[in-house]
Amino acid sequence: MSFEIINPTTTKELLSVVKNLKRKKFRFGAGCTDLLLELRKKPEENLTVINITQVKDAVFTGIKKTSKGLTIGSRVTAHNIVMNEEIKRNFPVLHEAALNLASTQIRQVATVGGNLCTASPSGDIACALMTLGANCEIINENGRRRRIPIHDFHTGVRATALKRGELLYSISIRGNEKNKKRIFSRFIKIGTRKSMECSVVSLAYHIQTDIKGKIIHAGIAIGSSAPTIRSTDSACKFLAGKNIFEISENEKKEFAEKVVGYASPISDIRATAWYRKEVLYNISKGIFEDILSNEE
Repeated sequence: MSFEIINPTTTKELLSVVKNLKRKKFRFGAGCTDLLLELRKKPEENLTVINITQVKDAVFTGIKKTSKGLTIGSRVTAHNIVMNEEIKRNFPVLHEAALNLASTQIRQVATVGGNLCTASPSGDIACALMTLGANCEIINENGRRRRIPIHDFHTGVRATALKRGELLYSISIRGNEKNKKRIFSRFIKIGTRKSMECSVVSLAYHIQTDIKGKIIHAGIAIGSSAPTIRSTDSACKFLAGKNIFEISENEKKEFAEKVVGYASPISDIRATAWYRKEVLYNISKGIFEDILSNEE
């Protein structure tokens, strides 16, 4: 396996490289945790890898608190997310998703942009960001930018809305509701082993309530359950206005059925489609038991 590597050091230089290579075969590389595996399985002739690890750009490489929420650069690593106190305090689902990603060593180099642009149905960080209703900022070789909701970013298995000559620049998350008093936020990953494993099923939730437990806002997403990570919008709407501590058994079942309604899993070497749906139903229904047990 051989390919040419180009190492731009500024955003301007990066975009210039992209423009010059627009009609040739090129790939972006940062942590390369997925890229190298892909190229080993399917080598590409006359390929250029644009190494973006040396690009100095505060937005592209940083996590910044804004008046509206947070901006996370595409080149931010999973380790950066795990260590960020703002994320750990206000967006635990994202903290847990990053913490559950592979191993300590891989988290040091695996990037947010890589997790999203690989467009795997089992992307941990992508699932958490879907729950948080993130927006993706995309930049092209001429420096023009556009923003799209994350639910429009993934268009299929290993497919994104990125056009030729574009790259994911940053991701923005809106802040929690001003009248929220409590946050219930988790990333649940079910795998065949405890570490270094893609999920069989994953579920991310970020629920905000008032002091008495009335649900103000809910975000819920599922992974490894369909061709793309999916936001379970009808399940979120079902919870609106309910008291999170007073969800009846029938309501738990109805909620879980709504979540599973977004699933269209496949059977593969790790699990059958039937098993994935059963697990998804059970962990969805079990959200409320988890919340109550943590209150005791």
